[in-house]
Amino acid sequence: MRALLPYLALYRRHKWLLSMGVFLAIVTLLASIGLLTLSGWFLSASAVIGVSGIYFNYMLPAAGVRAGAIIRTLGRYCERLVSHDATFRVLEHLRVTTFSKLIPLSPAGLARFRQGELLNRMVADVDTLDHLYLRVISPVVGAFVVIVVVTLGLSLLDLHLALTLGGILLATLILLPPLFYRAGRPSGERLSSERGQYRQLLTAWLQGHAELTIFGATGRARAELEVAEQRWQEAQYHQASLSALSQALMLFISGLTVTTVLWMASAGVGANTTPGALIALFVFCSLAAFEALAPVTGAFQHLGQVIASALRVSQITGQKPEVVFPDGDIIEQPQAGLEIRQLTFTYPGQSQAVLHDINLSISPGQHVAILGSTGCGKSTLLQLLTRAWDMQQGEIDLNTLPISTFDESTLRAATSMVPQRVHLFSATLRDNLILAAPDAHDDTLRAILERVGLEKLLLGEGLDGWLGEGGRQLSGGELRRLAIARALLHHAPLMLLDEPTEGLDAETEHHMLELLAEVTKDKTVLMVTHRLRGLQRFDSIVVMDNGRIVEQGHHDELMALGGRYYQFHQRV
Repeated sequence: MRALLPYLALYRRHKWLLSMGVFLAIVTLLASIGLLTLSGWFLSASAVIGVSGIYFNYMLPAAGVRAGAIIRTLGRYCERLVSHDATFRVLEHLRVTTFSKLIPLSPAGLARFRQGELLNRMVADVDTLDHLYLRVISPVVGAFVVIVVVTLGLSLLDLHLALTLGGILLATLILLPPLFYRAGRPSGERLSSERGQYRQLLTAWLQGHAELTIFGATGRARAELEVAEQRWQEAQYHQASLSALSQALMLFISGLTVTTVLWMASAGVGANTTPGALIALFVFCSLAAFEALAPVTGAFQHLGQVIASALRVSQITGQKPEVVFPDGDIIEQPQAGLEIRQLTFTYPGQSQAVLHDINLSISPGQHVAILGSTGCGKSTLLQLLTRAWDMQQGEIDLNTLPISTFDESTLRAATSMVPQRVHLFSATLRDNLILAAPDAHDDTLRAILERVGLEKLLLGEGLDGWLGEGGRQLSGGELRRLAIARALLHHAPLMLLDEPTEGLDAETEHHMLELLAEVTKDKTVLMVTHRLRGLQRFDSIVVMDNGRIVEQGHHDELMALGGRYYQFHQRV
């Protein structure tokens, strides 16, 4: 139950709306009970009086029946409207809160989770938490209030009968929910786990369908998916069986209670030894009162699934970020000078360091290319400059201040980056561009797209064109140029480029390098690359190997040295 406390705290933000939903649910239940009770008494009284020939005023009961029907219908509509609106608002708040806790964890805290698993926990498990209000809190509170009101109301006619009915209802409310919670908890936990496993396999199958087809592994992947689906369906079947059992038990208790009330009321109601139509009043009130208890057993049966989902979400959001930024206001950085001293870094859980004793001094406005074989630590160095990770040893200064002293907004405002892996949202072209410059005008966006050679994306719907998940309709070269366009829109003094021309043809690569040289002439640039084209224009070239800097200097100096850089050129 402790796993639910952080999420219950989020409900306080919408407590008035949630309370209104519970109040309307209680009013609807009481109107429904009153309608059936009054109707049963009215029909029975009419029959008895019709036989005896006695007259009575039927206008008031008839008006009460109409009022009960109207209140029930209107109350049910308003209750659903308010309750679901409140639930959606809670879910919105829950998703935003969860996502805001995920961002500081990236990448260190999320590295051990697969994409499909993260997606399932962010969507399905968070959605499951809405059961906490709709299926647990609201039904239980409503049932308790209804029991109290019904018992007090019937006590005006017969205290003994009222306490008997109220005692049975209260005992059912107290005993059955914990019973079915304990019975349903294992299946609820299994249901959450199997659902997550299935969706994780499904996501992997959809994302890797092309590769699976090429290597003939589609059948094996599909078989694993079907096995996971079968286990999920078995968990659903077990949960459905428990739901059926809870409903059957509730029907049995309801029938037994009605029979007991009928037998007791037939002996007399209060001081009236010939109760007549009052028997029907108590019987129909007993039948209607169990409507309030109907969803309670099923609610606690689902509580195990809710707790399991809460634990799965908290397993991620409860982590402490590897990198913690200090609080502060954005301080504009007009330039970007870097000083790296004795930098050593090892990824968590790894025994071998990726970077060893890196020393590098970069003056404001200087352009530096970082060259080396795959896995030598080039991209890791750029990630440390953005504080995606924190180093274990050494210092990195930005404008003579340690980067650990900069708040996140200031550091992000001072840095533009073209990552090796370009991330696009399933949104419009405009939405993906204004991430870098929220206040950019459409004309500015069109101009930057034309500069990077993506003017064809403006055809058709233009900036409103939908890119789809991950920009699947774009080629690798188009993705890379779109990332460059975003970096150019973000006017920052420090530009970090990780393989910015990867996937581009020679002509486009030349154009991109010329554009970058023109736009970044007053900026500090670090470019990681495997290619040798255009390196002559860089102020300094750093050659890395096995996490160490082995050569550093201008193109002409390194060529004259005849070392590793010279060997790279000889292989071309």
